[in-house]
Amino acid sequence: MSPIPVSQQMAIGIDIGGTNTVFGLVDHRGEIHYRGAISTKKHRDVKLFIEELYEAIKPAIDEVGGNDFIRGIGIGAPNGNYYNGSIEYAPNLPWDGFIPLAEMIKERFGLLSALTNDANAAAVGEMMYGAAKGMKDFIMITLGTGVGSGIVVNGQVVYGHDGFAGELGHTIIIPGGRRHWSTGAEGSLETYASATGVRLTALELLEKNPGTDSLLRNHIPEDIDSRLVYDCAIEGDAICNEVYRYTGEVLGKALANFVMFSSPEAIILFGGLCKAGDLLFDPVQKHMEANLLPIFQNKVKLFMSELKESDAAILGASALVWELRED
Repeated sequence: MSPIPVSQQMAIGIDIGGTNTVFGLVDHRGEIHYRGAISTKKHRDVKLFIEELYEAIKPAIDEVGGNDFIRGIGIGAPNGNYYNGSIEYAPNLPWDGFIPLAEMIKERFGLLSALTNDANAAAVGEMMYGAAKGMKDFIMITLGTGVGSGIVVNGQVVYGHDGFAGELGHTIIIPGGRRHWSTGAEGSLETYASATGVRLTALELLEKNPGTDSLLRNHIPEDIDSRLVYDCAIEGDAICNEVYRYTGEVLGKALANFVMFSSPEAIILFGGLCKAGDLLFDPVQKHMEANLLPIFQNKVKLFMSELKESDAAILGASALVWELRED
């Protein structure tokens, strides 16, 4: 472990997404001193990916004084297993099977490394630097292309016996509902409350309501996405407003289930879909409270993340580092 005082140390945070990998050097206060990115898709060979990542980060390490000033590396990735530091069969990444990524990065960089899935990393970041600072029981829900989640109970992320607990986005909220494009499950939360789900709801409503005018009808189906639905909703489009009302209803009911599972102090929503603001937030709040048992009602705070979306992935991954110990 570095002999340099913690106040002078940096952590490297790496977030591996399906398209891009972003990284940064972060101090113990959560201030990002350096940012960068490389393509995730460029290399089918994970060793070549790690080499490019090393070459991209090394100048920043040298600039702060070398490895002695770096406490370690934290990594957030889809299907990341905190227990063994591996990425396991991630469908949206270019590397197949079981990838012992944390160990591979440790060997290349010569630094302690830890890995978890991206949603759990976001929860750790929120607990250390964001709206959940000081909380011991909360749930983080990330609403992006998919629906991710991180569950914190008594100050600890819930990983389960195998490292994969807390996949709330894949819980079945509407039995026999939409078929998931990747898992094949029918009616999972992700198929409704994600950006992809918003698009699917919009297309369904357009088809079911052929006599209702909508700005979306000025676009071909391939061009309709959650951003366009939001823009049209702001213009007062009835179908687009119904998309958000329905999405909020489904998500609110799901959150009620989650509350009655772990009785969190708060549920924190994060991700691109949250930009819809009250269009989404109001129906979520309404339907969550309406589906809670009385003993849970009006007890759980529901709010948006305080972390900047562009920084959250880096901060969340870097937050893993401060708990690393030399074996």
